[in-house]
Amino acid sequence: MKLEVLISAVDKKPAELISQMNIHTDAVLVNQCDRYACDMLAAGEGSVKCFFMPERGVGLSRNTALLHASGDVVLFSDEDIVLAADYEAQIAKAYQELPDADMILFNVKVAPARRTYWNREVRRITYRNYGRYPAYSISARLSALRRANAHYSLLFGGGAKYSNGEDSLFLRDCLRAGLRIYAHTACIGEEKERESTWFSGYHEKFFRDRGVLYHYLYGKLALPLSLRFLLAHRETMCREISVGRAFRIMRTGVREARGR
Repeated sequence: MKLEVLISAVDKKPAELISQMNIHTDAVLVNQCDRYACDMLAAGEGSVKCFFMPERGVGLSRNTALLHASGDVVLFSDEDIVLAADYEAQIAKAYQELPDADMILFNVKVAPARRTYWNREVRRITYRNYGRYPAYSISARLSALRRANAHYSLLFGGGAKYSNGEDSLFLRDCLRAGLRIYAHTACIGEEKERESTWFSGYHEKFFRDRGVLYHYLYGKLALPLSLRFLLAHRETMCREISVGRAFRIMRTGVREARGR
């Protein structure tokens, strides 16, 4: 099994970044900076294809990496992830254990305040539990992604019009395409703490963007699920903006996405 890491970065020195991330397999690095260029670097027993581009957007970056990928299995990653020394072996073992898996979502250590998931058992990912996984947890058989014509939204994520949600949309689209997705307990790395590239508080833009996202995720159920979301997180998210006002802002986002 040939593993290839797909890295999204902004204005980094490729050789330093590859070393910091502990990359020792094949990889594709998309570095959003101020120029167009391409290069090839060595990384352990692998090689890294480097692409430089001035356009911004994490979805564009991940799609560009997918376009140039050639591995049997790809692992999405970011510039602030440090991979475990045995990440390649752990991923290969997981795919041997789950031969029918098209995609496997792994554990990555993050600060407690940023943790949205932790896999405590191997289980199937369905429409009921796909929404908490970030891109750096996602691995996939490249042939399955291409068969499903899977790609990232250009509307959501760092550098795009709307803030986060691109990873949930990607996994939802993969489920719709019939791909078999599993969560696995192996921990393949950890995140270095840094300032968020998209989160700056629970303000009007946060709730409006979330409303737009809920339209794309849930369609006709966007409004009731918006209210459920706010009620479930009101102690954290609604300290400055009330639940009622936050719901009205999310409703505005839903209508914006509907073109009304």
